[in-house]
Amino acid sequence: MTTLLVIAKEPRPGRVKTRLCPPFTPEQAAALAEASLVDTLRAVAEAPAARRVLVLDGRPGPWLPPGFEVVPQCGGGLDARLADAFAHCTGPALLIGMDTPQVTPALLTVDFGDCDAYFGPAEDGGFWALGLARPEPALLRGVPMSSPDTGAVQRERLVAAGLRVCDLPRLRDVDTAADAHAVAALAPHGAFAARLADCASVR
Repeated sequence: MTTLLVIAKEPRPGRVKTRLCPPFTPEQAAALAEASLVDTLRAVAEAPAARRVLVLDGRPGPWLPPGFEVVPQCGGGLDARLADAFAHCTGPALLIGMDTPQVTPALLTVDFGDCDAYFGPAEDGGFWALGLARPEPALLRGVPMSSPDTGAVQRERLVAAGLRVCDLPRLRDVDTAADAHAVAALAPHGAFAARLADCASVR
């Protein structure tokens, strides 16, 4: 069975979702980040997994449900931190971030029987999920992050390594206020949508 990894930052004002400010305050942005993380962790908790691991920059809070191992993120760029997350696994693993609260347990239920890697593209050119039947951290190191071609470069790295790649649906990351409203509309009953409604009502 697959290990499910979530890489995340502790949702503290000024450290997360800074691109939401304005129109939101740093405190509201952190509240939205926490709600996004709550929805993400709930989906992971409900999906079948051998292990559930939160790879965290910061300290866990009351938003962390039971059943998760917590390991600290290493230093360095995002590529190094993603690579290190896979280094904690010895078998099939699927890694996601905290920016897609619309993710569902069904999307996280993967079978590596017919492929060696799963790739979940994001609408901004990045990726929201990466799965490896045999975790190889070197497949992520050196991939340019936070650029419009991040996803294309990462997927090509997998193909160049001779891996059979299965593509997951394209999802929208929450980076801007427009993203937040669009994603909340896709998952109107989640914690993220509720928190967004609360934030919008006090602006």
